[in-house]
Amino acid sequence: MNATSLDKDILFVSMVLNAWDTYTKRVTDFLDKISDQGLLTQVAPDRNRVYYLIGHLTVVNDRMLPLLGIGDTHYGEQEAMFLTNPDNKELSGPTPEVLRQNWKDSLERLSKGFKQFSTDEWFSKHSAVSEQDFEKEPNRNKLNIIINRTNHMASHYGQLLLVKEK
Repeated sequence: MNATSLDKDILFVSMVLNAWDTYTKRVTDFLDKISDQGLLTQVAPDRNRVYYLIGHLTVVNDRMLPLLGIGDTHYGEQEAMFLTNPDNKELSGPTPEVLRQNWKDSLERLSKGFKQFSTDEWFSKHSAVSEQDFEKEPNRNKLNIIINRTNHMASHYGQLLLVKEK
């Protein structure tokens, strides 16, 4: 069987999105099983709480919307709490129920947007790169955003696995 270039592009996009789906499911399953009290657990002494990591991943997902041209952000007010500052146990944020729902809503928005892209669109530039820079570095495309964010999520998922509820 001799696959065409287009077939390989379709296969590659499918592989990347399958990896994304695998890790979003893993984080979601973890989040569905952990108690509200468990969300307050640090992944290691003097490290982030589960709550912070889930909020962080949600805000990162949210910021992908404009980056990929899917839509506007929804959790901009949470960026200071979960992205630009370290975990601060004194800060109040979304309730555990809202935190869980924000995670799921962010995934749903992305999933809907992903389904709108053709294979060629996955290889088009994202919004944070200029046309000139994209010509020099065509790897700065939408699909590469998914690859990078999947790796980011996988890293934090590894941290989450350190938490064992009693």
